Order: sequence, then structure tokens, then C-alpha cells
Amino acid sequence: MSKIRGKETKPEIHVRKFLFSEGFRYRINDKRYPGKPDLVLPKYKTVIFIHGCFWHHHEDCKASKLPETNADFWEKKILDNVARDRKNIEKLKSEGWNVIVIWQCEIKSKAKREERLKRLTEQIKKVSPMN
Repeated sequence: MSKIRGKETKPEIHVRKFLFSEGFRYRINDKRYPGKPDLVLPKYKTVIFIHGCFWHHHEDCKASKLPETNADFWEKKILDNVARDRKNIEKLKSEGWNVIVIWQCEIKSKAKREERLKRLTEQIKKVSPMN
């Protein structure tokens, strides 16, 4: 578990490189916002969270299966993460931010990644840029 990183993960890097190549500019892990979003696009008033399926308990995803050993510990830890995510997303939305969550499994394979990233640009662009 000590080898698991919280920043600069492969899914984050894939998304960042794609967005930069499409002309989007963003801030990384900005502490000023609830939940310290992975990416903040101030021009579009949009924040993006790139969640690992295990750590944020992606429903109906095989990667979110809890370990059998020390099950009580893991269940509490993951449920606390989910509750914190929900609270941070609600707070951001109440402040007028467009919140986008990308799951690790959505961008793991190249084919899925291309489709998801195309949808991501549509989700960002549907919000008119701030003047």
C-alpha cells in the first residue's frame, strides 16, 4: 500500500495531457477548493476529480472490491472516503462549480479512454466560459 500515490497517477497524467493538447488550461490539486480537486479549470468554472475505483468505491466495478482481511477497517475507511467525496462535491456545486468525476476504469484501456475523454471535452464545453 505504501507504493500507492495520491498525486501524479497515470490516469491523472492521461487526462492532463489530453486536456492540454485540446487547449484547456488548468490548475493542479488546488488547495483553495473543497476536496482539493485534481484539476481546476477556472475559465469554465469546472473541477475534475479523477478517482481510483478502489479508494472511492466505484459502484458495480470489480476494482472496488474490498479485501477480505481486516474487512471492518477497510469498509470504514472506504465509506469515510465516499462520504467526504459527497460532501465536497455538494459544497462545490452549491458554490456554482461544474463537478466532473472520472473513474480510473473509464480511462484504463485506450479505447475506453478516447471515448471518455471526448465526452469530457463536451462536459466542459457545455458550461459557457466565464468572461
